[in-house]
Amino acid sequence: MTQLILASFQLHGLLLAAGARLTHRVGLTSARWQVLSAVARSAEPKPVAWVARDMGLARQSVQRVANDLEATGLISFLSNPRHKRATLLVITDQGLQAFKAVTELQVPWVNGLAEGTKVREIETAVHVVQGLCRQLQNNAPSAE
Repeated sequence: MTQLILASFQLHGLLLAAGARLTHRVGLTSARWQVLSAVARSAEPKPVAWVARDMGLARQSVQRVANDLEATGLISFLSNPRHKRATLLVITDQGLQAFKAVTELQVPWVNGLAEGTKVREIETAVHVVQGLCRQLQNNAPSAE
């Protein structure tokens, strides 16, 4: 398990670097792409805290990126009828165009990464990683 975790750390770093190179072409950063993607793929508008939870990130970091995205016109904040202070994130038309542009670059790139890997192997890896995520969400170590 330790080897898997260490490999995941390395993968995370490599994915961030590759994402930065990919998104730079359309004027985004990896972080902005991640949040924009979460907002674009969501079935309904969500508050920052929910997006952060879904991404496994701190609310404050997602809020900072959301503020940047809003300042550049890629997302907007909507009033939340359930909670006055927890505004909802909504992708704008400009944001949707940016998301589509990155997706057009990302699809052939990710397909190239998958070459030589069987679908079943990918499904198994996804299953294992999702299981670890659930375990970590339910059994987080204490800060003591």
